[in-house]
Amino acid sequence: MNWVISQTEDLTTCHALRRTVFIEEQGVSEADEVDGRDGDALHVLAILDGKALGCARILVSGDTAKIGRVCVLKEARGTGLGAAIIVGCLDVARAQPGVTRAKLGAQTHALSFYEKLGFAAFGPIYDDAGIPHRDMERAL
Repeated sequence: MNWVISQTEDLTTCHALRRTVFIEEQGVSEADEVDGRDGDALHVLAILDGKALGCARILVSGDTAKIGRVCVLKEARGTGLGAAIIVGCLDVARAQPGVTRAKLGAQTHALSFYEKLGFAAFGPIYDDAGIPHRDMERAL
C-alpha cells in the first residue's frame, strides 16, 4: 500500500474517523470519546488515494508521549496500516524535545499487535469505556 501518514491539524477528519470506529462500531459513548484533550494533542492521519483511512493522537507529558485514539477504518484493516500509523506516531514523538518513551492503553485483544511494535505490557487489565485495556510502553 502507498499511504501517506503525517502529522495533521485536520481534526474534523480525525473526529469523523474516530466516530465511525469507536462510537458507531465499538459502542463507545460520545462522552467517553470526546474528552476535551484534542486541543492539547498532536494528531497523525493516514491517507490513501485521497481518502482518510485512520488516525491517532499523541499527548506529551514530560518525557512521555501517550499514543491514543488509534483507529483504522474496517476496509483498511489487515493491510498493515495500523502498524504504519504507530510507526508514524513514534516518529512524531521522537521529534518532540525531551521525549524518550511512548506509552499507550491497548485494548487487550490488540496486545500482541503492539508487542510486535516493541511495546511491553505492564500493570493490571482495566476497563476503559467498557472495553478491557492494559497499559504498554516502549523506549523511543
